Amino acid sequence: MNRIQQLYKEWQSLQPLDEKLERGINQQFMIDFNYNSNHLEGNTLTYGQTKLLLLFGDTIGNASIQDYEEMKAHNVGLELMKVEAKDRNRMLSENFIRELNQTILVRDFYKTSRDGDYRYKINVGVYKTRPNSVITPTGEIFDYASPEETPSLMGDLVEWYRNEEQRGKLKVEELVALFHYRYIRIHPFEDGNGRIARLLVNYILLRNNYPMLVIRSDDRNNYLKALRQCDLLTGKMTSDGAHATLQQTKPLIDYISAILENKLTALIQLAKGEISEFIEAIEKTVEKTVEKTVDKNVDKILSALQDNPKITQADLVKITGLSRRGVEWNIAKLKTDGIIERVGGKKEGYWKIRNHIDDHYKKPLLHQNTNISICK
Repeated sequence: MNRIQQLYKEWQSLQPLDEKLERGINQQFMIDFNYNSNHLEGNTLTYGQTKLLLLFGDTIGNASIQDYEEMKAHNVGLELMKVEAKDRNRMLSENFIRELNQTILVRDFYKTSRDGDYRYKINVGVYKTRPNSVITPTGEIFDYASPEETPSLMGDLVEWYRNEEQRGKLKVEELVALFHYRYIRIHPFEDGNGRIARLLVNYILLRNNYPMLVIRSDDRNNYLKALRQCDLLTGKMTSDGAHATLQQTKPLIDYISAILENKLTALIQLAKGEISEFIEAIEKTVEKTVEKTVDKNVDKILSALQDNPKITQADLVKITGLSRRGVEWNIAKLKTDGIIERVGGKKEGYWKIRNHIDDHYKKPLLHQNTNISICK
């Protein structure tokens, strides 16, 4: 029994979890997974903006509408994946993978070619109709499966996974890494492949009753390095990559194993009360900015809200001396951290300060947790 299996056995012995704890774990994962998986692909929403959007449906800042829509759609895809994974009567299918791609991308759209010479249409939920590739750090072009090869290779991948799921011989980290790498080498869609790969990683974990994991955006270099090392072991032939062996995907297996081991360790500590919170990647630069801003201005805002719960943001600007954007940022942060809540509508409503945090910002909630880094 390896370390992951030992931890998994201990994790299972702690089930069922307290309902509130389990809800908190699921909510935190939702925020962390959506933020990181989209951030890996260039989504510009900060961690705070992501949290505000997914928990409260609010938006703040100057991110594009597309980035907000993309984040919300990805969360819908996450929920769709969870439902599918928990249905033991249904096995993985190509139809579901295509549905997942359509869900996270929402609708057909246009992209500009790498050289900027022309625009082309992305058809969501269907396999690619033009070749795709990636430029390596050395400037080389690394090709994925051709449009002609893709349907056959995807059929092979799904059939292989179904058989392995039934056999149950592979360790879960091996099954996850093999599927992830083989899928990436096919790159079946014209967009969304990385996000789909990470959703399917968690599909496999859920099917095997393991906790889902997050590949952190701030660990992007190590993630890509593991994939490139697998590329070196398999070679450039698409068919070889799409049928990679355990030995050829060992770098990714090791990478996934480290994340899974740390996730299980943290969840066990959380269940035992040894830590109070586990966040899988806070955007550090934003966190520092928030800390400095909140520490300086939050007392002014909380005092004003306490004196007049029906105060407007325009009046807060006058009283605190902050800019309107500064007031909006601090209000959003206080809402996100659960310090205040809005009761009622915009005109007739009022601000409520939670009773249990009268002295809260002497130790900001955001910085009270004992975080465990899952990938160093």
